[in-house]
Amino acid sequence: MLVSAKEMMQKAAAGHYAVGQFNINNLEWTKAILLTAEECKSPVILGVSEGAGKYMCGFETVAAMVKAMDKSLGITVPVALHLDHGTYDGCYKCIKAGFTSIMFDGSSLAFEDNLNKTTELVHVAEQLGLSLEAEVGSIGGEEDGVVGMGECADPKECKTIADLGVTMLAAGIGNIHGVYPENWPGLSFETLEAIKAAVGDMPLVLHGGTGIPDEQVKKAIDMGVAKVNVNTECQLVFRDATRAYVEAGKDQQGKGFDPRKLLAPGFEAIKVKVKEKMELFGSVGKA
Repeated sequence: MLVSAKEMMQKAAAGHYAVGQFNINNLEWTKAILLTAEECKSPVILGVSEGAGKYMCGFETVAAMVKAMDKSLGITVPVALHLDHGTYDGCYKCIKAGFTSIMFDGSSLAFEDNLNKTTELVHVAEQLGLSLEAEVGSIGGEEDGVVGMGECADPKECKTIADLGVTMLAAGIGNIHGVYPENWPGLSFETLEAIKAAVGDMPLVLHGGTGIPDEQVKKAIDMGVAKVNVNTECQLVFRDATRAYVEAGKDQQGKGFDPRKLLAPGFEAIKVKVKEKMELFGSVGKA
């Protein structure tokens, strides 16, 4: 059931749990995430970066695949198709393609430019019934060529953006995309507390969910995070399961080279990981 993320974010924030955003990269990933969400009776957000969208032949192809799969699999839980770390132009492309939710990442811009573009997109999203995520304070690591050092967001800037009427706000609190280095100091809960005090009931988003210790994730959710993004961790378990299948020689047995067999272990590994995260986030049974 494709919907905007607005209602699921409001329910998550009020219920002190989080909805997982799991990025999709192909048909197998999309199917695995949708089936797991249905089995867990959990709302879910399918994240699509601009790079992944290009890889999958464009946003219109992605939207058509997700809509058809949602129908053919008989998915009854709320599903949002969401642009992840979108540029200004990327947001409009996804709106045209039929996405139900968009993220405008203006964190690399001067704050006034971020503010102006977010203001415009808030009005567009409201008119079309879409949810909109904004970002203040860059997320560490690299995402589609945008590199951030994990700077903590300014609570005053967060309030200014939140007051525009965005659906949810991604605010840097020391989180990082990709694998966390051994010397990572952890999330800045002091910053999170200050941001929450500034933005009130605004649902907050934690990017870079891979590698953050479970106890820190739970604490962040208790403090107002209502959406947690997961991508790298699914990539890693997909890789590991596929490698194990090949190294065991199963691709050389019978028709083990058939992509439907070759990709099956990775598909199952993603299902296990998504279920694990939904349980951690507390979204199971919340659809």
